[in-house]
Formats: sequence, structure tokens, C-alpha cells
Amino acid sequence: MTAAISELSPSPRILMGPGPSDVHPRVLRAMATPLIGHLDPEFLTLMNETQQLLRYVFQTQNTLTFAVSGTGSAGMETCVVNLVEPGDRMVVCVNGVFGQRMVDVAQRAGAEVTVLERPWGDVFPLEQIREVLRQVRPKVLGIVHAETSTGACQPMDGLGELCHEFDTLLLVDTVTSLAGIPVAVDRWQADAVYSGTQKCLSAPPGLAPVTFSPRAVETIHRRKHRVQSWYLDVSLVERYWGQERFYHHTAPITMIYALREALRLVQEEGLENRFARHQLHHRALRAGLAALGIRYAAVEGHQLPQLNAVWIPAGADDAITRKMLLERFGIEIGGGLGEFKGKVWRIGLMGYSCRANNVLLFLAALEQCLLAQGLRFPEGAAVAAANRVYRESGFATAG
Repeated sequence: MTAAISELSPSPRILMGPGPSDVHPRVLRAMATPLIGHLDPEFLTLMNETQQLLRYVFQTQNTLTFAVSGTGSAGMETCVVNLVEPGDRMVVCVNGVFGQRMVDVAQRAGAEVTVLERPWGDVFPLEQIREVLRQVRPKVLGIVHAETSTGACQPMDGLGELCHEFDTLLLVDTVTSLAGIPVAVDRWQADAVYSGTQKCLSAPPGLAPVTFSPRAVETIHRRKHRVQSWYLDVSLVERYWGQERFYHHTAPITMIYALREALRLVQEEGLENRFARHQLHHRALRAGLAALGIRYAAVEGHQLPQLNAVWIPAGADDAITRKMLLERFGIEIGGGLGEFKGKVWRIGLMGYSCRANNVLLFLAALEQCLLAQGLRFPEGAAVAAANRVYRESGFATAG
């Protein structure tokens, strides 16, 4: 006889890794809302409102803006498989794990992929991209705005104009950046942009916001071959999210509730205030880590405020430290991926997780973990350094 399974009761956690982030209580309450049908007129109104809010956060007027039923990787695949046909040339910029993933997705879609590489933690200068566009003349250029594996932030100014110069579509990964740092789709002149709900939006994983420019939509409608994925075929999905409301699949209703509420929170706070909040708590965290002699992995001047990738200090054990943080303090941070595996910690300050109490608790807990492993530094130095940042900024540390 199968043993009885106990009631769900996970241990309390503070999510300060690379995702998911802590979900805002209002989002959790929204998820408890009773279901209505996915073609109910009231639900269709909620879809319209969600699209309106997504355009606000993406800073775009694109009509074709919606949430893919799937995680951020489904957003990546949606953008790639709809823009690329077998034999099309695509350039992918790779300086971390998620650029590598885009290469894999594009190759599976039949693209002839040219990989442009930079060292992990570095970013791509415009002239390097110009040269590969001149040589390859690709249909699509794919690039990661916020590389989650390295904590590097790719400058976007001028990239859209450059792609237009070569009649290339610009595809951008904003999974970790959306609602944490500026994502300006129209100003960037980006053609296809995707994200995820579980990072700076602070909703559960499960939806992938995407937006397509009129130029991208025209490209999709001119395809010679059917999209390899029926489920992710935008020419079909847009009939459900558009005016026609043609049935495609049963939408994840509860996740739409969650995303809508998460977006409402962003709108209430205001984008500029939200970006400033992420910068402030990043500066406090950075000061605290510096007091412990911990350095950032991404190049100076291009470090993400919401995803802090730092070198593990000499004498500290990666797995032991993260285990102590989780078991003693209920704090989750991430380890390194790929080339950075065992070399960096990834500390997230995303959305609802981006708060002073989390910064100060984490720094105090990290000090204990490192002292227990024999590292030496002035006790209390990290918290004191962070508090100086808060004091100088005029921020009340109770918030």
C-alpha cells in the first residue's frame, strides 16, 4: 500500500538566487482567485489589460505583445522558431550560458548560425557586432541583454540602428532585465524581445512575455515554411491574443492572474522608481561584499544590479557556504554555471526580493558562514558598509 503523502509545507525561504525571486503577497492572493473560462468575456478583458501593462513595462507600442504559456526558455524558442526558417543565417552573441542556449535553439530550427564570442563576464562592443553583420549579412542577430550566468549587462544603444543598416532583425533576451533595469523596446528598435515572470516581475515561473515589432510580424507572415512548433506558432497564437479570440490552447488562467497583478505592482511603483530601488540595494550589497574582499565577475561598468555574480573568495567552499546559508538562515543563492561553475556565487536582488532587510540579513549571514570556514575580516564590516550606503542615500533601513 502506498504511504500517505503529507500536506504541502515547504520550509520558509528567502530567494536571493538567479531566479525565481520571492513572489509578492499580492500576487499570491491573486493566484487564489477562482477560475473563470479562458474564453469568458471577463477573462478576455483581463488579457487585454495584461497586454496593456506588458507594453508599459516593455516600453513599446507593439500590437503583438503577449505572454507565451511557458517559462522564459519558451519565450526564447518562440522568438527564434518564428523568425528563422531552415537555411536562414543567424548571428548569436555568446558570453554566457544563455547565449549558448540561443545557439542550440537556432540550430534546431535549421538556422545557419554564426557564433560571436566574448569572454564570460564581458560585453560586446558595437564595432565587433558591425564587423560580423558586414561579413555574414544575417536575417537575425540574437543577443542577451542581462546574462544571468555572469551578471553582465549588454549596452543596447545603437544596436537597433546597426541591425536596420544591414536589414537584420534584432532579437533580445530580457529574461533577467525586464522590470529591474530599463528595457526600451521601441527606443532600441528591437524586433523580437522575450522575458520571464519569475525574476524582476516577482511572479511564479510559467509565462514568458514577448513582443514583436511590425517588421518582425511581417517577417512571420511571409514565411515559406510552417513554424516547426504548432504550440509556439505566433501566426496561430496571435489569433487568440488578438481581436479574433480564436481558440488555440487553454490559457494558464491562474498565471495570467499572477502576471497581471505583478504588472500592476510595477505600474504603481513606476518604472524609474523601480529601477532606482534595484540600484540602491545593489550599491549597498556591493559595498558590503567589498568589505569582505569579494569582487564582481562581470566587467566594471557593466554589472547588473539585480543579479550580482561574484568570485568566491579564497578559502571559502562553494557548496558548504550555500548549504549553510540555506539550512541556517533560509537564504538561497545560486552557484556558477558553465565556465563559472564552482567559481562564482550569483546573488539575486530581483523584484520583491530587492529589499534592505534581505541585503542586511544576507551580509550578516554570509559573514558567519565565512568566519566559520576560517576567513578573517573585521566582524560586522559588511553590514556596516551597507548601512553607510543606506544612510548616505537617505534611505530608512527598516524599509
